[in-house]
Amino acid sequence: MTIRVIIVDDQAMVRAGFAALLSAQADIDVVGEAPDGRQGVQVSRTAHPDVVLMDVRMPEMDGLTAARELLSPPPGVVHRPKVLMLTTFDIDDYVYEALRAGASGFLLKDAPPADLIAAVRVVASGEALLAPSVTRRLIADFVQQRPAPRKDPSLRLKGLTPRETEVLELIARGLSNQEIAGHLVLAEQTVKTHIGRVLAKLDLRDRAQAVIFAYEAGLVRPGDSD
Repeated sequence: MTIRVIIVDDQAMVRAGFAALLSAQADIDVVGEAPDGRQGVQVSRTAHPDVVLMDVRMPEMDGLTAARELLSPPPGVVHRPKVLMLTTFDIDDYVYEALRAGASGFLLKDAPPADLIAAVRVVASGEALLAPSVTRRLIADFVQQRPAPRKDPSLRLKGLTPRETEVLELIARGLSNQEIAGHLVLAEQTVKTHIGRVLAKLDLRDRAQAVIFAYEAGLVRPGDSD
């Protein structure tokens, strides 16, 4: 099945470069572009892409605001794409907030072409956390700098079984499904089932939010070893 993508970035050359690269792939179809977040939301609502490549800093509406609109749409809007944030290390704070809002991950704008292509495929397949170890460090950094949330997320952990709690901890440590299966001596499909139950019980959209939740609940702490 072809992956439908739109590119939202205020730099025309970036959009053109990404579009040319992605369109050259047999399984990816670029179905729209936009120069700012506001137009990006409009294009997404019309084109119904599977993945939105979203720059963070843009005029009119920034990528974080646009991501929130796409991921928490108003009543009557059913389509909800995967959002992959385009960023640089100097704006990590925005990335953290985007992940909390439900973005599927982030990609550095100067990443190699192969990484961009792989990122689109990974996100489209439902694997929400791109570059787990890097994202994990990023999230740990910002959780460490922020006060605890008003509602103690650790209370919600009580609804998980011991095995589900163990799986959540390993997700937060950056392990892939295959690595979790090996660590717990389980079939990979069983791991996927556990992850699905964890997300459902905690009312989380995806793995990215699961990692954030695990840190904020104190299940995993910044500086813990893998």
